[in-house]
Amino acid sequence: MNISFYIVDVFAEKKYAGNQLAVFLEADALSAVEMQKIAREINFAESTFITKLEPENNAAEIRIFTPEYEMKFAGHPIIGTSWVLMNKIFENQPEKITLSVPIGEIPIHQADDLVWLQAAQPQFFDIFSAEGILSFSNLSSTDFDVEYPVQEVSTGSAFVIVPLKNKKALENLVLDKVKMDEWLLTHCKTNFRALYFYCLEEKNLISRMLYLEDNQLKEDAATGSASTCLQAFLLKYYAPEIQIINHQGDFINRPSRIYFDGKLTENHFDIKIGGKTQFIAKGEWEV
Repeated sequence: MNISFYIVDVFAEKKYAGNQLAVFLEADALSAVEMQKIAREINFAESTFITKLEPENNAAEIRIFTPEYEMKFAGHPIIGTSWVLMNKIFENQPEKITLSVPIGEIPIHQADDLVWLQAAQPQFFDIFSAEGILSFSNLSSTDFDVEYPVQEVSTGSAFVIVPLKNKKALENLVLDKVKMDEWLLTHCKTNFRALYFYCLEEKNLISRMLYLEDNQLKEDAATGSASTCLQAFLLKYYAPEIQIINHQGDFINRPSRIYFDGKLTENHFDIKIGGKTQFIAKGEWEV
């Protein structure tokens, strides 16, 4: 059996930037084990599998896999898959579609060359002392932006948001993977455990996402799910309205630009992230 697939770069202003994504069509006949094996073979941060296609309703269902496990929600796979559907699959090239993932339906719309997703309401978990981060990093206590807490936040996938004072601290960041893993296992509320460091310097938002997979410390080029958590965090603690571009991936030579457009009104979070997608390749995969 052969199935079609696309490769795109997501949150990328140009080719060979942003975060790579493989999108597999006609995946309804595949088992979860087969999807996991394919995701491990292609070895991108995530791959998506379209398990149900409803062109008449401008809708689709997908599953999202890292090389190691399945995810309930992830931003760059949703943005990239939506771009493929709207620009390569659906003949009417709709401006709005609905994408179903394990956490529910995600409204998507495209405006010019940006694809936007609407995130679920956030959950704010524990607030942590910066001392914990100091125990597994080269940061000093003066590197933290003490105006904001260190806190775990989820909009489907959870991240520990860590505010730093400046780009220099972010750029020079070094983590001890063993001690980091121990800290995350002890403190995180969910099975997905990752750190999202950011700084707001001269109104520029810069971030880094670090996590453990296959017993390796890895850095993600662009993390939409973490960006929705960060946007919720900024709406709660920084300002009730925010329009800004999140710069991620610059330190690993995969520059990514994630557009924020959010508003907090009477405890309701209107969280939208957007990004550009670049078409790279199309092919056939022999299962």
